[in-house]
Amino acid sequence: MKGKKFFRHVFGFFMFLMMIIISFSASYFLAGYLFHLFSFHPSNYIQHLITTILGFFIFAGIGIGFSKIIRSKQRNLFQEVIDALRSIARGDFNVQLETLKREDPFTTLIDHINHMAKQLKEMEDMRQEFISNVSHEIQSPLTSIGGFARALQYKELTLEERSHYLNVIETECRRLSKLSDNLLKLTSLESLHHPFERKTYRLDQQIRTIILACEPNWVEKELEMDVMLEKVTIFADEDLMSQVWTNLLHNSIKFTLHSGKISIRLSQIDDKAEIKISDTGIGISKNDQVHIFERFYKADKARERSKGGSGLGLSIVKKIMDMHKGTIVVESEEGVGSTFTLTLPL
Repeated sequence: MKGKKFFRHVFGFFMFLMMIIISFSASYFLAGYLFHLFSFHPSNYIQHLITTILGFFIFAGIGIGFSKIIRSKQRNLFQEVIDALRSIARGDFNVQLETLKREDPFTTLIDHINHMAKQLKEMEDMRQEFISNVSHEIQSPLTSIGGFARALQYKELTLEERSHYLNVIETECRRLSKLSDNLLKLTSLESLHHPFERKTYRLDQQIRTIILACEPNWVEKELEMDVMLEKVTIFADEDLMSQVWTNLLHNSIKFTLHSGKISIRLSQIDDKAEIKISDTGIGISKNDQVHIFERFYKADKARERSKGGSGLGLSIVKKIMDMHKGTIVVESEEGVGSTFTLTLPL
């Protein structure tokens, strides 16, 4: 930085010197031309005096000219900045001011405006995508509820048909409720106001309790549960981590075919706990593995919808792991199964 300032000072001095040389050289030749044109032959003293005065006028003229050019450019840049800020205030974030090469406060201001416009545009794109996804997720169950509610008005329906329609309406209502709950949960986690209370507890006991709570689900599908949990004590938010294991286990059960197998391993490696949850389910394609932690992303939209998913479960899991400075990665092969590996600092 000091080197650049020194270079700018040297360059400025050099330009100033060049202006003086150019001004007085022009004055010398111009005065000589005028003396010759009017056949005027003054003494050397008068000739030098006139040349010097004329040189100062030329120098002043050049300086005023440069000053006007610089001020004109500054006014144009200032107006561009004002127009850009007005566009941002109107909600138009497609603003990109030309970056200046020099280093001064005005250049810094332009860089910050460009950065602000870029960040605001990304946030607006995310907001629009979020609204679009929520509207889509809400519209589907509402359409089903409305359609089956109208169908129930027909008196010719059998008791079996009526019961089926009511079950569909109840399922879609639960889906809407779960979507609303997950949205509120994710919004709360992303805010600065969600309670985050760490405490020391046994992680193996927590996971074992959740496995037993899900017993009706995996018993119904006759799944083999292969569980090996080391005794691991961890310092974390017990309620939030409970959501992690519940979401991952429910997903494994949901996407594992009848009579399949789910393996759960917990071990302590140095100062971290490692948890592996594997299943012999339908698997996830390589392309989908990159996006599965994004909000509303579904590897198979039709299949996920039929199972009542909202595409928010893994987003919640990822957010909770980030809050605990942990990591989660997935390894999967279509038709073979998936393995989620989580690491948490103790």
